[in-house]
Amino acid sequence: MKILLFSTLYPNSVQPLHALFVEQRALQLRRDYPDVELQVVAPVPWFPFASQRFGRYGEFARIPRVEERSGIRIHHPRYPVVPKIGMSWAPALMARCSRACLQQVQDSGFDFDLIDAHFLYPDGLAALKLGKAFNKPVVITARGSDVMFHQTFKKPAHQTRDALPQADALIVVADALRQHLLGLGYTLPETHVLRNGVDLSRFSPQPSAQEIREELGIKGHLLISVGRLAELKGHELTIEALVSLPGVSLMLVGDGPEESALKALAERLGVADRVFFLGGKPQQELARFISAADIKVLASSREGWPNVLLEAMACGTPVVATAVGGVPEVLSAGSGGVLVEDRSAAGLAAAIGRLLTDMPDRASVRAYAERFDWSETSRGQYELFQRLIKAAD
Repeated sequence: MKILLFSTLYPNSVQPLHALFVEQRALQLRRDYPDVELQVVAPVPWFPFASQRFGRYGEFARIPRVEERSGIRIHHPRYPVVPKIGMSWAPALMARCSRACLQQVQDSGFDFDLIDAHFLYPDGLAALKLGKAFNKPVVITARGSDVMFHQTFKKPAHQTRDALPQADALIVVADALRQHLLGLGYTLPETHVLRNGVDLSRFSPQPSAQEIREELGIKGHLLISVGRLAELKGHELTIEALVSLPGVSLMLVGDGPEESALKALAERLGVADRVFFLGGKPQQELARFISAADIKVLASSREGWPNVLLEAMACGTPVVATAVGGVPEVLSAGSGGVLVEDRSAAGLAAAIGRLLTDMPDRASVRAYAERFDWSETSRGQYELFQRLIKAAD
């Protein structure tokens, strides 16, 4: 079985922390089913200058055309991003500029059987065009903002409504995404809910976590919020909640455009001495920081199936999270987590306070996460891919 994974959501040597959940799913499929061969085509926006002063666009320019990670060959064709109208043109431009790359992959001896596309728009729609050009079945995985955010725009929504029924199958990481698409009036192809899993070997309780508390000088309770410092993650609400939680400190792990504004907010609210901005951390270090915290907080305005919740629980750390997207499916009965229906600083503070007064046993939190390894998802993928490939022969 030769699978071509197609998506802009794949980590690379310049952005090693980018969309690790896509890579994890691919690697687990290969581990569980040795007859699966994988190559990745991960298109990158074209930009002419590689200097660091151009920020994220400079990073795009520094990404190599071809590289290898964990024994998987990854190709990075370039496609143009047109200002203002770029979102509407993205699927067509991405497909057109990737076609030669797919042809080279095929000519080199990797005659792929199926295209496994991640992210509904624009990646999935581009993959459908490529599937038609190469006469290969296409499976699209919808993951969160590609449903909850991109489909709020008129042109992408229209394009998706027309193209999605052409897919051979749709995978959603949470049933909430399927329900949302149906609520928009979309006609869906064969659809499967295959949630993300958690790497239980990488995320586990860490005995050295106490060292982090000592380094930061933490004597009271400690929260952690992991994710890009961007508006949709709601870090500002968590910082505001500290005003009502005296003696409680917060670690923010991640970087992003809102960092300066968040630091200014912490200063203005008088909680700056209790907020620690730690920057981005490699995945192999995250478990130590998560284990050091009493509670993991996720205050997002939208989510698909947030892996950070399972990663926290695998470390034995209970969670407080806003009830958006697939979050209620993650924090079902027995999780030890608390759902926040009122997405506000007051709502978060109340939920955190309730959990701090009645903390679940960390071993039971870990046991809940152990129900979510990748094996079920790998089996679902393999059986689906196998059936579609046989039907296409």
